[in-house]
Amino acid sequence: MLRARTAVQKMKEYHPPLGNRDGLRLDFNENVGGCSPRVLETLRTLSPEVLNKYPEREPGERAVAAHLGVNAAHVLLTNGVDEAIHLLCETYLEPGDEVLISVPTFSMYEIYALATGAKVITVQAGADFAFPAEQLLSAITPRTRLICVANPNNPTGATATREQLLAFVKAAPQAAVLIDEAYIHFGGETLINELGKYDNMFLARTFSKAYGLAGFRLGALCGSLEQMKMLKRVASPYNVNGVALECLMPALKDDNYVRSYVAQVLEGRAQLEQFYRERQIPCWTSQANFVLAYFGDFHRAFVAEMRRRGILVRDRNSDPGCAGCVRITLGTREQTARLLSELPEALATINFSAKPYPQKVKPLSENA
Repeated sequence: MLRARTAVQKMKEYHPPLGNRDGLRLDFNENVGGCSPRVLETLRTLSPEVLNKYPEREPGERAVAAHLGVNAAHVLLTNGVDEAIHLLCETYLEPGDEVLISVPTFSMYEIYALATGAKVITVQAGADFAFPAEQLLSAITPRTRLICVANPNNPTGATATREQLLAFVKAAPQAAVLIDEAYIHFGGETLINELGKYDNMFLARTFSKAYGLAGFRLGALCGSLEQMKMLKRVASPYNVNGVALECLMPALKDDNYVRSYVAQVLEGRAQLEQFYRERQIPCWTSQANFVLAYFGDFHRAFVAEMRRRGILVRDRNSDPGCAGCVRITLGTREQTARLLSELPEALATINFSAKPYPQKVKPLSENA
């Protein structure tokens, strides 16, 4: 009987709630306003030659590099940030190596690492979900081969400082240090100007959030020249599809669209945080395009009632330290206005009663 590798049999599964997503999708941190009109115009004018030939990634990498102000040799376009994480794991991890992450965070760091047979060491964020910089530094060992930090973090919206992030890079020269900047348009401080100074530092960017291209699965991984050569050995030469590459250029050029959308998200984020605070619903200050709040025993009823009203929100109850928490993505002004008009009625319908967040911190843990 054919059997998968032991590491694959033991690893946890990721089941995104993709079925029946009709309504206002404030559950996946996508750009719910859509992509730039320039991208739509490009789609309407695609020639048959775009579809009948293998895609050439390099022109897109040059465009992204110019946009970021770095050398094109430091950039690898990927099939979303997910593939970037996968490539790092496949390039640097051997069975038994240690991967260090702070939780709660993006699930795919752990899943891709476990698939290689590596051990995942998790450090629980503080009671206020503050980035546990000192605890992570203390957890570094000679076997640490990968450190993943989402900055800003998902699902909490918390950020790490430049000094904290560079401390990991310097403390673990034997490890690849991934700084995932998927939400950098909405807050936090980028380390793009440090690119190339450290052989073991990698930055990831996505076009799924501010740019509204989640359906194209387009991301970018940046690192030192020598390490990018290693990653490109593992990557497929045709990992990014031709339609996505054609739409990348107009998306990058439409700065006004991105700035407008980000401004609307930041405005809505402040309004949602204010809504929660006025009703004494515990929430955490976010630097991303979403807000995490504590609904306690009402979390399932709240998610269900919002769905009944045509608005999807994300239950994060199963994330480490997030029991009873729900995350809501922000979008355009019109979408935020609809959200804020529905929230009071939804809470009243389920007879919601706000309670303080039970501040608990879990110890260091290991998953093999």
